[in-house]
Formats: sequence, structure tokens, C-alpha cells
Amino acid sequence: MGFGKNNVLHANHFRKDWQRRVKTWFDQPGRKLRRRQARKAKVAALGVRPLSLLRPAVRGQTVRYNTKLREGRGFTLGELKEAGIGRKAARGLGVVVDHRRRNQSVEGKSINVERLKAYKERLVVFPRKTGKPKKGDSSAEDLNAPTTRQTLPIPSSFVAEEPRKITQEERDFNAYKTLRNSRAEARYEGARKIRAAKASHIFTHPLAYPLILFFARIEGGRGGSQEEVIMYLLLTALFYALPCPHSKTRVLPGSTQYMPVCTHLALRLRRWRLRSISAEMGESSSWYTSS
Repeated sequence: MGFGKNNVLHANHFRKDWQRRVKTWFDQPGRKLRRRQARKAKVAALGVRPLSLLRPAVRGQTVRYNTKLREGRGFTLGELKEAGIGRKAARGLGVVVDHRRRNQSVEGKSINVERLKAYKERLVVFPRKTGKPKKGDSSAEDLNAPTTRQTLPIPSSFVAEEPRKITQEERDFNAYKTLRNSRAEARYEGARKIRAAKASHIFTHPLAYPLILFFARIEGGRGGSQEEVIMYLLLTALFYALPCPHSKTRVLPGSTQYMPVCTHLALRLRRWRLRSISAEMGESSSWYTSS
């Protein structure tokens, strides 16, 4: 790295005895052997008990990992109660208890309850004194039965489905379009309700239905004559000019929203007038063509 400008030269310190501060890992093989021997000693000290404690199956955090099941800290008090295990006796049976955890779903609780019941059925409890078994201890037949020291595995979060043929309804189903439509409906629900409420006020006017009929006749794709267009415009102007019978005002409620409509009608009347003049001059006889 070069030096720029007329700055002071760096005072580099190269006499810090860095060799004495280097972290080495030459004892890694020995540590590996000691860890293995410690595990063997722990297994021998446990006797016939399971190698690890029983823990619940919980969902991972965040949307990225909540589809997977993993081992949790401990079972809730509600799960222990439904499984018939006391909170004080659970620790002696190799079950971890977490009094702070709460069940957020019925499915998660049922999975752990079934996990506890399966563990309780397979559990073999030796009596403290062979000649004096107490309540809850296993029978002599269970004591002589072959046992395993492995704990119950975590159940699979994915339930395999048997192969089958794809139906025609499933082929025609468009998931992307369905999601987009549902999101759009949820987004514009409030605006559509307001629009429907305003439209209900419009339809109370006595001239609303004749206007709708003319609109359906002219704008429905079937066309109409010039007289029908003039009548349509006159009725529309009359419709906006007359007072509403259900209102004390001289105009319809919320009439400001019809200003674009009035502007469109005025432009349309002007366009028809220009085309009429052009038709008289012999240029065009069609009034309904787009400008």
C-alpha cells in the first residue's frame, strides 16, 4: 500500500512477539478421544436409563423454519396433565418440564400428548427394592423384557400421501390467479362497499331506470340512432338537474362524483355534432366511429 499526500510516515510495530500469542489446536485428537471416553463413562453410569431425556416436538421460529419439527426445551403443564404424568414425578421418569411454555395450537398439543403416552407405555420403571415394588413400578415380566436406551424420535412434519391420478379440476385450478383475486377482493372491499352505498342512493331517483335502459341500449354493444343518443343525453342532463325526492337539497347526494360523467357527455355531444357536420360535407356518415 502506497502513501498519498505529504503525510506522516506510519510507525509500524513489528516487535510484538506475536509467536507467543498464536492459538494452536495440536491437542484436537486427544480432546476427541477424551470426549469419547467421557461419553462411555456417562452411559455406564446411567445403567439402563435412556441416554437422553425426553423433550417435546415443537415448531421452528419464523416463516422460514415453522414447517419443521425439532426438539423443544420441555413439556407444558397442560400436556403432562392430559398424559397423566405429575409435574414432580416427570423429572424422575426422564421427562423435561418447562412451566413457561404455552400451547398455541391444538395440533401441537396433541402431538406432544401422544408422544408422552407412547413414552409412558414403553417405559420400564425398576423398583427401589426388588422385593417391595410400589405403585407405578413395572411388573416382573416387563423387567425381564428386552429394552432399548434410545429415546423416541421426532415425528415427521410431512405426512406422505398415496399416489393418485390428478383430477381435471386440479389441472384447471390456477393457484396464482386465485391468490391474486382474493387479495384484490380483500383490498378493495371497503371501496366497493362505499360505491354500492352511493349507487343505492342513485337508484332511488325515478329517472334512474329509464336511464339504465337507454344506457344498456346504446352502450351495450348494439349501437343506436342519433335520436336515441340525443334522448340519452337529454335524460342524463335532466337526471342531474332535477332534485332528489329523498333529499332536501337541489341536487343528488354526492353529485360531485358525477362531474367526469357530465364532461364525458359534453364531449360526446360535441363529437357527434362535428361528425354530423362532416357527414353533411360528405366526408363520413358514421357517427359511432372512434376519433
